[in-house]
Amino acid sequence: MLNKLIINKIVENALIEDMNYGDITTDCLINNDLRGKAVITAKEEGIIAGLMVSETVFKILDENISFQALVADGDQVVVEQPIAFVKGSMKNIIMGERVALNLLQRMSGIATKSRTYSKLVKDYPVKITDTRKTTPGLRGLEKYAVKIGGCFNHRYNLSDSILIKENHIKAVGGIEKAIKACRKKIPHTMKIEIEVESIEQLKEALTNKADIILLDNMDLDQMKEAVLINQRQAILEASGNITEDKLIEIAKIGIDIISVGALTHSVKAMDISLNIE
Repeated sequence: MLNKLIINKIVENALIEDMNYGDITTDCLINNDLRGKAVITAKEEGIIAGLMVSETVFKILDENISFQALVADGDQVVVEQPIAFVKGSMKNIIMGERVALNLLQRMSGIATKSRTYSKLVKDYPVKITDTRKTTPGLRGLEKYAVKIGGCFNHRYNLSDSILIKENHIKAVGGIEKAIKACRKKIPHTMKIEIEVESIEQLKEALTNKADIILLDNMDLDQMKEAVLINQRQAILEASGNITEDKLIEIAKIGIDIISVGALTHSVKAMDISLNIE
């Protein structure tokens, strides 16, 4: 679930960025006592995510604004379908429009892409997860949208769990040293994940009892060999240049996790509008 404290901070920062000294145009044109109604409408088909975030934008500007959601996060909408009504101060509705739409559009775009990916592998025992390749400052919202779309979250940040990557291995002097060093310092409740780039590194990671092994940029033949060697000893995760075309083929191999940076780092925002009625 979304944390209200996180939402409020993100929205406040976005509003400050958009109008640090007010909205000059709206201040010139619209009286404070003018009231009205606006409708938020889908301009393309997709999955909605972020309604609470959009509502927060208007509520921070004016707690008396009414926000009536007509759908729920996770619902699929079609072109020209009304998503929500906003009623109250015309000035505050217009001032909040861009920030409310920016966040709703981005989150809905992520949810839509995540729904597409999750449906592709629904018949296989595999989880599609996101990565840390998120927009700075928006990670909490973007990871929420991934879940709304039907995929799963990888670690939220560097404090969550151990993930030994290529540069860690190079810095410390090898896979064995890296795993042993981490094992000495972490609590018994924490697992160790390590990134490998070859079958030889996979074997070394297994010998040293890695809990999760990330197969980085391996081709399908290498992944198949990795599954045979692993024999369910560790959780296997595939990552690196994962496209829609590759998803089903990887899922068929028997990989446990497929992490996809594209769910967040290059997603197209969903087209959504706000119009005064």
